[in-house]
Amino acid sequence: MADSTFDSKSFLASLPLQPGVYRMLDEAGQVLYVGKANQLKKRVGSYFQKSNLSPRIQLMVSHIAKIEVTVTRSEAEALLLENNLIKTLKPRYNILFRDDKSYPYIVLTGSPSPRLTYYRGAADRRNQYFGPYPNAQAAKETINLLQKVFKLRTCEEGVFNNRTRPCLLHQIHRCSAPCVGLISSEDYATDVRNAGLLLQGKFDEVEKRLREAMEQASETMQYEHAAALRDQLQALHTVQQKQFVESGRDTDADIVAVVEAEGALCLNLAVVRGGRHLGDKPFFPQNVQGQDSIEVLEAFLAQHYLERTVPPLIVTSIEIADEALEQLLGEQAGHKVQIRHAVTGERRQWLEMAQANALLALKQQAGLQAGQSLRLDALRSDLELPDLKRIECFDISHTMGEATVASCVVYDDLAIRPQEYRRYNISGITPGDDYAAMKQALQRRYQKLQQACPEPGRRGEGKRPDLVLIDGGAGQLGMAVEVMTELGLSDIALVGVAKGVERKPGMEQLLRPGVEKSLQLPPDSPALHLIQQVRDEAHRFAISGHRARRGKARTASSLEDIEGVGEKRRRNLLTHFGGLKGVQQASIEELSRVEGISPALAEKIYQHLH
Repeated sequence: MADSTFDSKSFLASLPLQPGVYRMLDEAGQVLYVGKANQLKKRVGSYFQKSNLSPRIQLMVSHIAKIEVTVTRSEAEALLLENNLIKTLKPRYNILFRDDKSYPYIVLTGSPSPRLTYYRGAADRRNQYFGPYPNAQAAKETINLLQKVFKLRTCEEGVFNNRTRPCLLHQIHRCSAPCVGLISSEDYATDVRNAGLLLQGKFDEVEKRLREAMEQASETMQYEHAAALRDQLQALHTVQQKQFVESGRDTDADIVAVVEAEGALCLNLAVVRGGRHLGDKPFFPQNVQGQDSIEVLEAFLAQHYLERTVPPLIVTSIEIADEALEQLLGEQAGHKVQIRHAVTGERRQWLEMAQANALLALKQQAGLQAGQSLRLDALRSDLELPDLKRIECFDISHTMGEATVASCVVYDDLAIRPQEYRRYNISGITPGDDYAAMKQALQRRYQKLQQACPEPGRRGEGKRPDLVLIDGGAGQLGMAVEVMTELGLSDIALVGVAKGVERKPGMEQLLRPGVEKSLQLPPDSPALHLIQQVRDEAHRFAISGHRARRGKARTASSLEDIEGVGEKRRRNLLTHFGGLKGVQQASIEELSRVEGISPALAEKIYQHLH
């Protein structure tokens, strides 16, 4: 084992035999690792007493300059604190999973004519939520199929409240048009109730209800209504065959499988709600070198379910013997949570399906990485940057100088890294001055890096890129050179990506500081394809940020100028009508129906907007 300057003997003597969390730090105060322990003295001591530590852990121990501990009341409490710290600090030796902020749900709103929609975010007690779904595609496909059966509306409140005739969705038989009364409120409520039951996995109950209603309509000679119910039943059977992998029971469970192949590791999460398999999602954890599969699985369970909905059953491909984890998840969920490995029947089938999908995801990932590796190697060669790994790219977006936004996107370790993207709202410049906007963005991005990393190559706040791409011509590149020189970061390679004379993809000119002749790579060059991939992502990210900022500014300025319309009334108006456009199209009478808007104020708003 490499020698550590840390005096472990005297430190260990001071540790208690109590549960808690320990943080290992290097000489610069950077956290190397965060761990939990049922007995701090024994767990921390094992790092300095064992001789069979993996090379990776040996390297970590050799860098320890300080250890901080926090004593907790229980191992479950230690687990919760550990994973809060891992998510906050992202230590380089901890297993890390990408933190998706929220999973998609399907929602039936609590309005008189409920809306069927896709949703992420905080729950509203007035609505019914179904899920979570493992990805947006699974949720949206389910909504599409449910529309075929029950024809529930998907439009926003502002659109729904202002319709005078059915929309296109009604014409293609995807909506029953409750907005204009083409379906009675009772029949629509029945469809909403049946859709909710189906989302809960109660297919048999929905089928029974529809069949009974069809027979009753037929007996009372309501043949048109009976035919409509018959069509619903047929659509229901089609949906079941296409979308729902059914269970015999209304089970809520998550299936978690870990698969390792050729030195790579994938964890696959399959979601079952109401006995229906809703789909799955692969995860590729970071910092797993030298870690066994059970450590990866335990890390995932702790990190993933922190502040998330926990089902009553979690089925794992490896046995988990951590009782503290079950206890913590149960306390968080407010119900008993079981983590089981030895399962049979349909649960075993779910587990085998999750393992097969994890293996498939690994193979697909390997193929993608091979392609990215080819691109990166080509770019290293063309730019003569043999150590190139991390690329950051900047772009500027505005409309005639309005709401200028700069984007910075990151490519690292053979992949785009959306969690490291940054946007910068540009202010204090002459509108439309792209050079000044680029200067401000670069200063804000790299000033922190320069301040936190006075030594070349040292990684402090943020990571040091090997290459910075500037979407623009010689002027933008010159500004980038000026900024990086001022910050003492002139050793970072800079390349300007100009669109070329014809401004066509494949005709890009690569501009480099101090090199008079631009570099034009062949249209089929793997290196050019990588540059285009990163540049296009920066462009997309900048435009989406600009549009959001511009829309917010225009909405705010239009309503903020009206005396008597404060933040709460603005929010009520925008929510009621689905946006500024809906407010602008509303009549005085419609405006006065909004909470907090009197007839006099409604007239004032109407006159201001027209």
